Amino acid sequence: MGNIVAIVGRPNVGKSTFFNRLIQKREAIVDAVSGVTRDRHYGKTDWNGREFSLIDTGGYVKGSDDVFEAEIDKQVELAIDEADAIIFMVDVETGVTGMDEDVARLLRKVTKPVFLVVNKVDNGKRAEDAVEFYALGLGDYYTVASINGSGTGDLLDALVEALPEKEEVIEEDLPRFAVVGRPNAGKSSFINALIGEDRYIVTDIAGTTRDAIDTKYNRFGFEFNLVDTAGIRRKSKVKEDLEFYSVMRSVRAIEHADVCLLVLDANRGFDGQVQNIFWLAERNHKGIVVLVNKWDLVEKDHKSMKDYEKAIRKQMEPFTDVPIVFISALTKQRIYKAIETAVEVYKNRSKKIKTSQLNEVLLPIIDHYPPPAYKGKFVKIKYIMQLPTPQPQFAFFCNLPQYVKDPYKRFLENKLRENFGFTGVPISVYMRKK
Repeated sequence: MGNIVAIVGRPNVGKSTFFNRLIQKREAIVDAVSGVTRDRHYGKTDWNGREFSLIDTGGYVKGSDDVFEAEIDKQVELAIDEADAIIFMVDVETGVTGMDEDVARLLRKVTKPVFLVVNKVDNGKRAEDAVEFYALGLGDYYTVASINGSGTGDLLDALVEALPEKEEVIEEDLPRFAVVGRPNAGKSSFINALIGEDRYIVTDIAGTTRDAIDTKYNRFGFEFNLVDTAGIRRKSKVKEDLEFYSVMRSVRAIEHADVCLLVLDANRGFDGQVQNIFWLAERNHKGIVVLVNKWDLVEKDHKSMKDYEKAIRKQMEPFTDVPIVFISALTKQRIYKAIETAVEVYKNRSKKIKTSQLNEVLLPIIDHYPPPAYKGKFVKIKYIMQLPTPQPQFAFFCNLPQYVKDPYKRFLENKLRENFGFTGVPISVYMRKK
């Protein structure tokens, strides 16, 4: 379970630039999602071998600056509740503003590590100007220039030093299913339908994270842990509809699960926030099952389920090999199917393919459709193996790995899916030098 670091501060102090700088450095290496970039405000990064999740709270606030006054308080409260450490960013060009003082007032009460970061300090004169931020009463500050990254090293050294070491929880080998989705999609009703009144609960494991409660179920002949983000007591201070809140919660639950059951409301469809959660699960290499809930309430004709499914798949591209189950938590329609599918996806995620089998099946296909020649050079793929990682990753050994481009990697991924069945699971394909 990684640590969560939240970046707070008023608009236009450079939070996003700073965020992108930290994430990009890593995304370029680890996380080049096949041709998909989306604006996002959540990402993973690491420094000196410590990995943490970074959340840019600014991305979740809609509206103009005056609406912002109330919003920023909410954001800071959330960050205080949810994050393990907080970066509070201010801007040396404008100096201390009233809004900065408000944020500082909230942060002074916090026991968690808070890092005051003065941005846009790119020369000596500005470094002197930064002194006025002592007035915020948060002690020492760090000066950075997000635009070119100067100063970020010292800040990150101190940050990872201050992050609490997460005690590793000894896991049982039960599949962990997280029920995620936007508020009011019917997560709670789905879980209630699943458990039923008689609650086939073996044990309540005290939340390994302090909020998502793990419950061990034994139903339909399957035993699994359910990570429930729905029934979480909400802090009275926080308005239910705050997107940021449900995103934070999903982040924790997703990082902690094997398979995510993404519940969406059939009447709202696969909208922006649902997509965010979907890509979050995909980037974390989790198994995914999409549950279209409230299907009983949709006006239907003979072809609507097919069309609906097609529309969702279109929005999932390029990761379309994902099971979609139409359910109704109210009438319990296909609830069993949902769990059965999650178990299948769980098995797919831990599937190991023998090296001999991989080579027998894929090398003839590759001979038939070799990678396109690049600058007159021909790429020869000689050998394939699955890497010993918790989720499916494959190494293709060849003479010129740098010349194999994304479209061909996608072709290889599709062939792996067609021949070995990895439905619901993100696959990574790496080209390696023989």
